[in-house]
Amino acid sequence: MSAFTSSALRRRVRARIGLYFGLTLGAVFAGFPVLWMLSSSFKSNSNIFAYPPKLFDSSFTLAPYLAVLSNPVQIGYFVNSYVVALSVTVVTLFVALITGYVFSRYEFPLKRIINVVIIGVQAVPPITLLIPFFGIMVALKLYNTYQGLIITYVVFTLPYAVIMMTAYFDSLPKEMDEAAKVDGASAQSILWRILVPISVPGMVSVGLYTFMISWNEYLFALTLTQTDDRRTVPVGIQLLMGQNNYLWNEVMAMSILGSIPVLVLFLIFQRYFIGGLAAGAVKA
Repeated sequence: MSAFTSSALRRRVRARIGLYFGLTLGAVFAGFPVLWMLSSSFKSNSNIFAYPPKLFDSSFTLAPYLAVLSNPVQIGYFVNSYVVALSVTVVTLFVALITGYVFSRYEFPLKRIINVVIIGVQAVPPITLLIPFFGIMVALKLYNTYQGLIITYVVFTLPYAVIMMTAYFDSLPKEMDEAAKVDGASAQSILWRILVPISVPGMVSVGLYTFMISWNEYLFALTLTQTDDRRTVPVGIQLLMGQNNYLWNEVMAMSILGSIPVLVLFLIFQRYFIGGLAAGAVKA
């Protein structure tokens, strides 16, 4: 082996070691808070702040989880989150599919302006719309209702979903549409029978994004709901912090339980999610 080849091999090995070290350090930095949250959810409230701190100790207990799962009010928070998040995901996906197909396959007046408006909406900080949305929901008598939260979240998730689905449909060859039209297929048939079945990665990406946004949103859920029968998990976690004492172990337990649906969905659809993002990014 020549000296040049040996030197290049050593540089490659050092670069790979440096890369793995950086990735490991980043994983530890990102994962340690989650690990600490998990360990705290199995401790008694008094042992969470024990000194010196211990990641795991002998005070292992399932009491925080049992307290959360046996409380009908807190179970109701999870039910509310599922109702809202799933409804928003279905509505957003349905509208984004149709709108993305139209933007990708048809030319019509004001198309470019509408695209600019959709992209511009993404730049508006949601917090600036909090008071207007509150006023609108009160005026429409949708305050403290599922419908109010669902409409609000659809407004925030739909622009990104339309952009992603338009980009994904743009990545599909238009020759498929033309061949189907020759065989007598209508626009509806082309969309639902041809494009939708091969657009699963893009749909999964949009669906996961929408579900995560709807599931984790806190500010509007707090502002637009008033009673426990409409509040969602993020608000329920905050309500565990009482005026005089904080039940940190139950807060951590509920946070872990609230993270499980998103984590499970991502693990199941990870391959489609990454593929959908990559396909949309190339054309966007």
